[in-house]
Amino acid sequence: MSAVDVSRPPAVCLVSGGLDSATAAAIARSRGFEIYALSFDYGQRHRRELDAARAIAESLGAAQHVVLGFDLRLWGGSALTSGIDVPSGRSPEDMARDIPVTYVPARNIIFLSFALAWAETLEARHIFIGVNHLDYSGYPDCRGEFLRAFERMAALGTKAGVEGRPVSIEAPLVHMSKADIVREGARLGLDFGLTWSCYLGGERPCQQCDSCILRAKGFEEAGLPDPLLAG
Repeated sequence: MSAVDVSRPPAVCLVSGGLDSATAAAIARSRGFEIYALSFDYGQRHRRELDAARAIAESLGAAQHVVLGFDLRLWGGSALTSGIDVPSGRSPEDMARDIPVTYVPARNIIFLSFALAWAETLEARHIFIGVNHLDYSGYPDCRGEFLRAFERMAALGTKAGVEGRPVSIEAPLVHMSKADIVREGARLGLDFGLTWSCYLGGERPCQQCDSCILRAKGFEEAGLPDPLLAG
């Protein structure tokens, strides 16, 4: 944990360990916010992304990094929290046709609810989340409409909101392509080698799951190498 800079307003940043959330947190830092990083150990397939989240939070100088644990394997319903096979080798067009089995029911609603509670405690007015609507895997909770609806709900259902200090849900990547996200992360000096996107974990990315394919597409279109694939 770094020393808290009281001159920088606090912002809760959801940090999963992936490329998108790391870039969103880097944007928060570039906008002058003190980062309070929040990650979740929710029963996902592997812990590699949590190792990445810790490294990212440290590299960005987070004032605090909390890894909150709860177990969504209790009801499964997703390839990330049960024995359902992770899709492999799909094209981006195929990914966008329907909601894939890697969708975790209500995950971003749950994540944002925890972030909202922490933001109220910190008297933070901003929550940053790295959702992306253009190059996304069909998840309904990655859309701008959902985020605005959650923001309205938060204004009605929190003490801060009813007292005129509502929390803003910041999604700076929501209308960016994956290539734009890679370029923005590079511009901000983000160490992409700390991030992890593969749904399967392991020592090296599988390069076949939806997340790996979208990541590769982003780096290729941005004209930059992915350090996770070097060597």
